[in-house]
Amino acid sequence: MSKEIRVPVMGESVSEGTISKWLKQVGEAVAIDEPLVEIETDKVAVEVPSPVAGVLVEITAQEGDTVEIDALLGSIEEGATASSAPAKPAKEPEKAAPAAAASMAPAPVQNQDVPSSPAARKQAADRGVDLAKVQGSGRDGRVMKEDVLAAVGKIAATPANTAPLTVSAPSGPRPEAAREDRVKMTRLRATIAKRLKEAQNSAAMLTTFNEVDLTEIMALRSAMKKEFEERHDARLGFMGFFVKAVIRALQEIPAVNAEIEGNEIVYKNYYHVGVAVGTPQGLVVPVLRDADRMGLADVEKNIAAYGRAARDGKLSISDMQGGTFTISNGGVYGSLMSTPIINPPQSAILGMHKIQERPMAVNGDIKIRPMMYLALSYDHRIIDGKEAVTFLVRVKETLEDPRRIILDI
Repeated sequence: MSKEIRVPVMGESVSEGTISKWLKQVGEAVAIDEPLVEIETDKVAVEVPSPVAGVLVEITAQEGDTVEIDALLGSIEEGATASSAPAKPAKEPEKAAPAAAASMAPAPVQNQDVPSSPAARKQAADRGVDLAKVQGSGRDGRVMKEDVLAAVGKIAATPANTAPLTVSAPSGPRPEAAREDRVKMTRLRATIAKRLKEAQNSAAMLTTFNEVDLTEIMALRSAMKKEFEERHDARLGFMGFFVKAVIRALQEIPAVNAEIEGNEIVYKNYYHVGVAVGTPQGLVVPVLRDADRMGLADVEKNIAAYGRAARDGKLSISDMQGGTFTISNGGVYGSLMSTPIINPPQSAILGMHKIQERPMAVNGDIKIRPMMYLALSYDHRIIDGKEAVTFLVRVKETLEDPRRIILDI
């Protein structure tokens, strides 16, 4: 009995993805729930598991194809073995159209990687429109059918001797092209680039700095880390302290936990803290939901689990949605100072950096202390300078005296 393989629901607001890799080939045996194919969405890679045990007999969607929810990917002969299941013949390629017909068709354009609705892609394909040159009006700049029709109207109205405004100037010949490699951007990397640039273009972004003395936290970790790990089966790291310090500051300065929506400011009475994690495919931000309700051990356990999932490509779409504030740690790569970029629609992000011993004046004496620079990038449209500085000072105060976390003062 043949069982169809279809694109699963991949999360809220995700309607399509690109097939990045088939993990099984036609004729191979598969077990139930064994990963068959990877689909890359705007946010994360999703593995599609086998619905049954059997043999993969047909692949209908190829690597590089853009597929929508419930699209047919292939089929499995349930209960078959590799030697008994007949592979279905591959589809014959479509015959080329006659030369006369080809001359009348619109020039083909590469629209697969542009966030757009199915109707928009159809209109673009029918009319020879490059979606990369169309301004999208949908969510996160998604190109809709109406945007394509509007672009067609503008092009039609453009005089023959005037280039359309949406056409970018060519880069020209590259003298060292033979010594360069060109690699197509993945959907995730392209989306990251687009969102970060949108953040710079839309927010009145500003960064304020401070530094924190981590002597007390390092002493506490050194004294308690063994007992902490034995009791909670979790490593006592630095990020847990930072998450708890951030929540205390967010509760005092609510604007930092808010966002702008239209002409309104949305103040959020919940604290979903995103923790940026680097992966081979790019930066992802899993979210600790209701982190204010978590103890230090719960925070550390969740961060460790997210880190493993990110490295293994197992993060789900839902793991990365709904954050109200983000913490990014460039210190793990050796960064001493940076200006992180806001993760829209959030209004602020905290940048952690490398811990470095420096001579500090302490009560009139010079002491060597483990110091870290902190950076808060924020949207000045919603957060005033006083609020941003106060927020960062509160984070500093809590980290320099971690008893505040324990005693909740």
